[in-house]
Amino acid sequence: MHTFIVHVQDQPGVLNRVVSLFRRRAYNIHDIHSSRTHQAGVHRMTIWAEGDAERIAANLYKLVNVISVEEVSRQPFVARGLALLKLEATEKTRPELLQLCEVFRATAVDIGPDALIVELTGSADKIASFVDVVRPYGIREMAQTAAVAMTRCSGRAAERAA
Repeated sequence: MHTFIVHVQDQPGVLNRVVSLFRRRAYNIHDIHSSRTHQAGVHRMTIWAEGDAERIAANLYKLVNVISVEEVSRQPFVARGLALLKLEATEKTRPELLQLCEVFRATAVDIGPDALIVELTGSADKIASFVDVVRPYGIREMAQTAAVAMTRCSGRAAERAA
């Protein structure tokens, strides 16, 4: 599995062209996330895919709207996804669920008479573990984003951040 960070021009059809490239070349996309950046007119895609990393990067660079491509799989990087889960929560089970949320550093974002919506960010493994733990209580609904990734700080910046 390879992780790519791709900066593209913010124009209609760019996401379609990127996905079409993967489809034409028979590369398997596991996850893809696209959002704006701090720079006006630039979007950032995080793509998790299988295939020849050098060929994927070379093919991405051939697309007109691609500004930069970075394959970060061999570098230290941070990746986080987001999950929202609507859980069955009776008067009896709600305290147990809230305690599990504390353990996983999840946040209750909505509470109803018989349900609870929980927000959780973290690695895919952390999210999967939380889902496994709360499944016996009953999951009514779940929505999960693709993970975004960013290379770790290096040198003095890393020392200041620590």
